[in-house]
Amino acid sequence: MIPQSFIQDLLNRVDIVGVVERYVKLRRAGANYLGLCPFHNEKTPSFTVSATKQFYHCFGCGAHGSAIGFLMEYGGLGYVDAIKDLAQSVGLVVPEVRSERGGQSAEESAGLRETLFNAAQYYRSQLKDAAHAIAYLKGRGVTGEIARRFGIGYAPAGWQNLAAGCPDYNAPALVAAGLVKQSDEGRRYDLFRDRIMFPILDQRGNVIGFGGRVLQAEGADAAAQASPKYLNSPETAVFEKGRELYGLFQAARAMRERDTAVVVEGYMDVVALAQHGIEYVVATLGTATTPVHVQKLLRLARRVVYCFDGDDAGRRAAWRALENTLEQTVDGKEIGFLFLPQGDDPDSYVRRDGAAAFEALIGAAMPLSDFLVEQLSSRTSLRSAEGRARLLQDAKPLVKRIAAPLTSLLVRKRLAGLAGISAEELDVQYEIRRKVPMRAKPKPMVRRSLARTLIELVMLKPGLAGFADRSELADFAVVDIDPAEINALNALLEVAAGDLHIVSMAEYFRGGEHEDLLRSIEADLPVWHEGRFDDAALEHEFRDAWMQLLDQARRARARALLEMSRQRRLSAEEQAELRQALTAAQK
Repeated sequence: MIPQSFIQDLLNRVDIVGVVERYVKLRRAGANYLGLCPFHNEKTPSFTVSATKQFYHCFGCGAHGSAIGFLMEYGGLGYVDAIKDLAQSVGLVVPEVRSERGGQSAEESAGLRETLFNAAQYYRSQLKDAAHAIAYLKGRGVTGEIARRFGIGYAPAGWQNLAAGCPDYNAPALVAAGLVKQSDEGRRYDLFRDRIMFPILDQRGNVIGFGGRVLQAEGADAAAQASPKYLNSPETAVFEKGRELYGLFQAARAMRERDTAVVVEGYMDVVALAQHGIEYVVATLGTATTPVHVQKLLRLARRVVYCFDGDDAGRRAAWRALENTLEQTVDGKEIGFLFLPQGDDPDSYVRRDGAAAFEALIGAAMPLSDFLVEQLSSRTSLRSAEGRARLLQDAKPLVKRIAAPLTSLLVRKRLAGLAGISAEELDVQYEIRRKVPMRAKPKPMVRRSLARTLIELVMLKPGLAGFADRSELADFAVVDIDPAEINALNALLEVAAGDLHIVSMAEYFRGGEHEDLLRSIEADLPVWHEGRFDDAALEHEFRDAWMQLLDQARRARARALLEMSRQRRLSAEEQAELRQALTAAQK
C-alpha cells in the first residue's frame, strides 16, 4: 500500500542508532554500537547496531533487521504502523493510500483518529462531575491515578452530549468513527450514553475506539437502561476488533520486562490488575482471541497466559483461544491457560486475595499441550479401543496445525502413549513424515557460491550493479547453478540500478519470493569488517566474480549440449551454440 520510493527515502533519513536507543542502552564500539540484546536474556553485550549500514545484529540469538524490523519485533507494531512511527520521527508524512477496509485514505483515517481523540478528551472532562460514575469506580477500587493512566471517562445520559465536545456535531467523521448514529429520518444521537468510557488505543497510543459500561443511573433514559452492559465501538477504518487488544499500549513495556503477557476478558479486569501492580495484562474486545492477537503478544513476550473463568463458558472460550493459537506456536515460547475458581473473575480474585496470589496462579498456568490433551481425553473413554481411536481421530486435525515442530512431536508422543501405540505408528496414521537420522559425516569445506558472493557485494554497495550486464547471463541455461540464487541476483541487479541503501534492499523484497534468501545473506554480511568497504576492492571483487559466473554458466551450457548430442542429433542452432560455448570456455 505504501510506495516503495517513500520507504527507501524514509530509511535513508532514519538513523537506526537513534531508533534503537529509545529502548536499548548502547555504547560506541569502534564504528558500531553495542548493547544488551532486547530479544533474549544476556549478561555480556552481543547486540550490535551498525550506523554505517543501518541495521542491527545479535551474535547471540541471530536477531537481525532494519529500523522497520526493530519496531516490528521489539515494539510489536505491524509493518505499516512501524513505517508511520518512523515517518513521524523524521517529520515525513506517509503518502495517502487507500485502505483495504472501508476505502479510507490515510488522511481520512487521521481525521477519524482526531475525532476519536476529541471524544476521549470530552469523556474524561465529564467524569469529574459525574458523582455516580466516580462512586462506581471507587467501589471497584480504581484510583484517580489508574483512571488517568487508562484515560477512563464518562459519557453523560442524554442524546446529543457530544455536540459539546466536538466542533461540528453534523460532521461525517462522527458517524464514521462510530460515535454517533443517524436515524432514517436523519436525526443524530450519541451511541454511548450514561456509560463509563474506556478508550481503546492502538500500539502507537492513538484512540481508535471505545468500550462503554452502562451505569443505569437514577433518572437515566429507558433506552440506556435496556442497552447491553458493555458496548464496544463498531469496526471502522481504524478499528478492527480481531487485530486490537485493550490495554496493549499501556502493558507493552511491562510485558517485555516480565517476558509474560496475560489475556483476560474484560476492561475492568485489566484496570483492576494494573491497580494491584500486575501491568502486563490485556483484554480481547468482545471477540475470541485471534491469530493476529497471538502474533502481537509473542513479539513482546516469551510467555502468553490466557485467563478464563473456571465455568463451562470459560472452558469453551479457552478452547477457541487454543484453536486460534496452534498455528502461531513457536518452540521456545510458552502458551498457558489459567482457570479461576468458580464464581471469580480476575477483578474479584485480585481484590480479595491480592497480587501475589494471582501471580502465583499465572506461574502455575496449564501449558497448551496439557490443556489440549486433557480436553480431548475428557471427551471419550480410554479404556476401550474405540475410545482411544476416537481420541487420536479428534486430535489429528489439531496436532497437524501445531506450528512448533518440537511441541508437535512431544504432543504426538504423549497421545501415542495414551492410545497404547508407538509414536512411529501414530505418525503413519497422521501422514507425518519422520526424518531418518543420517550417520554423521565430516562436513566438507564448501566455497560460497559465485551468485551468493555477487548478491552480498551488491547489498554492500548497490552501485556495483552497473558493472553487470544481466543479458549476458540470460543467454545461458545455467543448469549447474542454484536457480533461487540466480533469480534473486537478477532481481537484485534490476532494483539496484538506482542507488539503493542496503537496508532498502532488504525492505524492498519484504513479502516477496526472494525475501528469505536475501535476509539470510544480509544477516551473514561481515558489516563489522569495515576494511572491506574500500570501493576499488569491492569493484575488483565484483568484476572478478561476475566473469567467473559467466564462465561457469558457459561451461554448464556446453556440458548440457554435449550430453544432449549423445542422445540425439543437435539442431544447427544448437551446434553453433555448442561451438561458441566450447570456444568461450577455452579462453
